[in-house]
Amino acid sequence: MSRPAGVVGVFAHVDTTVRAIHDLRARGVSSFTVYTPMPVDEITEALEGHPLPWSPVRFFTLAGGITGTAGGFALTIWSHLKWSLVTGGKPIVSIPPFMIIAFEMGILLGGLATLLAVFLTGRIPLFRRSPGYDPRFSSDHFGIAVECPPAQAAEVRGLLQAAGAVEVHG
Repeated sequence: MSRPAGVVGVFAHVDTTVRAIHDLRARGVSSFTVYTPMPVDEITEALEGHPLPWSPVRFFTLAGGITGTAGGFALTIWSHLKWSLVTGGKPIVSIPPFMIIAFEMGILLGGLATLLAVFLTGRIPLFRRSPGYDPRFSSDHFGIAVECPPAQAAEVRGLLQAAGAVEVHG
């Protein structure tokens, strides 16, 4: 089995990058990464033709929020049962005053779980750069890194050059 190779196209303009994305999709190439120095709506619209990857971050947030809320209720109920202070004949465990602590704990743990999920799913910190990355993609150029078998590399290289790439390597 042939090892996948990479072809990287460097683009100076948004319209040529979008044209290359459409051309790659028309040829059936689906495994590529687009690098942009800033968010660009046209590129996002061109990429929305295929389903975006599913993100588990929302489930981390939900689990953290539920855990925090349950923990907030457990903490306040336990402390009131341990050191009960009966005032005005009110019940020892009364839910309405505990809602504030439960809400705040839910927000706190939900936020911390979200932060943890972003670090884990985003592989932050990234100790090595992706193979198709070029420092120009962070300043003023756009890039498309295509993963393809070596037999298809020449075709992809020609496709990126025809779309208006300033430089193609790989």
